[in-house]
Amino acid sequence: MKKTVKSSGVQGELNAPTSKSYAQRAVAASLLAPGTSELHHMDLCDDTAAALEVARRLGAKVYFNDRYYVIDGGLNPHSDTLDIGEAGLATRLFTPIAAMCAHPITITGHGSILTRPIGAMENPLRGLGATFRSNNGFLPIDIHGPLRGGDIRVDGSQGSQFLTGLLAALPLAKNDSTIHVDNLTSKPYIDMTIEVLKAFGVEVSHENYELFYVRGQQQYTPAVYDVEGDWSGASCLLVAGAVAGEITMHNLNPNSLQADQALVYALERAGAMIGSDGNTYHVRKKHLNAFEFDATDCPDLFPALVALAANCEGKTVLKGTKRLTHKESDRARTLADLFGTLGIEVDLSLEDTMIVQGGQIQGREVSSHNDHRIAMGAAVAGLTASEPVVIDQANAVSKSYPHFWEEFAKITV
Repeated sequence: MKKTVKSSGVQGELNAPTSKSYAQRAVAASLLAPGTSELHHMDLCDDTAAALEVARRLGAKVYFNDRYYVIDGGLNPHSDTLDIGEAGLATRLFTPIAAMCAHPITITGHGSILTRPIGAMENPLRGLGATFRSNNGFLPIDIHGPLRGGDIRVDGSQGSQFLTGLLAALPLAKNDSTIHVDNLTSKPYIDMTIEVLKAFGVEVSHENYELFYVRGQQQYTPAVYDVEGDWSGASCLLVAGAVAGEITMHNLNPNSLQADQALVYALERAGAMIGSDGNTYHVRKKHLNAFEFDATDCPDLFPALVALAANCEGKTVLKGTKRLTHKESDRARTLADLFGTLGIEVDLSLEDTMIVQGGQIQGREVSSHNDHRIAMGAAVAGLTASEPVVIDQANAVSKSYPHFWEEFAKITV
C-alpha cells in the first residue's frame, strides 16, 4: 500500500493509541493468573493480537465483551506450536513462559522476526533447566521445560525484552532464581515489567538493575488492569504538531514508566511549545533549533526524533544507534537512506551516534522497509516537504498503530 503526504498544517485532538508494551505484559500476566482478569482500554495492533493468540494456545480463554478484554488464565498448553507473528517483545516474553511447560513447544513467526537474533536466550534458559534448540541463533525455537529456577547470567546490552520474559516466568519455578545482568539497556521497560507483575500479585526485586531476585513458587492473582496510552505510538503525531501546526493528545500518562515519554524532553530541547493538563498534552509549532538527545533507553523514538531534527536549524546529535540494528529494519541505516533521499543529510560515521543536518525536506517516493515506525516518521517528513512524499509499504503501521493513517488524516488541514 502507498500513501501520499502533501505539505500541510496540522491541527486537532486525538487519543493516544494503546501501549502495546504494557498490553503484551498484561496479556502474559493474565495468562499466568488462574481465574478471570479484565484488560481495559486495550485496542489491538498486530503485535498485541499475536500475544493474545499465543496466550490462547498456552491455555487462556480470551474474549471481548464490547467494553474490555476478558482473559481466563491458567498455563495449560493445547498446542505444540506458537506463532509469534512479527513481535520482538512477544518472542522474548513468551519463550521463557513456554519454557515453564513440561512438553516441547516450537516458537516461530514470520517477516523480519526471522532475521532478528535470539541466541542470547539459549544459555540462560539451559542454565535454568530447559532444553533449547534454535535455527543457528534465529527462529524457530524448540523449547522444553519446565524451568526449575537457579543462578544465571544475562547479557542486557541488546535490550530488556528477554529479561522481562524471565521475570514473568520464574515466579512459577520450583526454586528461587538470581539473575546477574550485564550492561542492561532500556531500564524503564524493566520498571514497566515489575509494575505489571505487581498488579497481578507477583514480586521481584533488584539491586541497581544488575542483580535480580525472583522468589519461586509464587502465584499470580487475576486483576482488573487499565492499559495506558502509548508514548511510542504518539511520538510522531506529537512531532507533527511541533513542525507543522498544533496538536492535542489525550490519554498520555505524565507519570508513565514508558521510556518514550522522554520525547517531551526532546521537544523542549528543540524549542517546541509544549504543555500538559493531566493526561492531555498540547504541542504547537515554534522556531526549532538543533538539539542533543540520548535515545539509548528509548530507541523506538528515533524515527520521530529524526523527523523533528530534519525541521530544526543546525545539526542535531542523537545517541544510541547501536540499539537500532535488529529492529524491523536496520533503523539507523534505513533512516539515513530515507531522509537522505528526501534531501536531509544524516551522518552515521561516529560510533553509536547519528547527526542530522536540518534543512528543506524534498518530496520523493520512499519505502518504509515494512517498518511501522519508519512509515510514521516519513509521514511527518511529508508535512513540511517541498513536494509530496510517497510512502511505499505504508500499511506497516498495523504492527503497532492500525489506525495511524485515519488519525493522521484527521489532523491535516
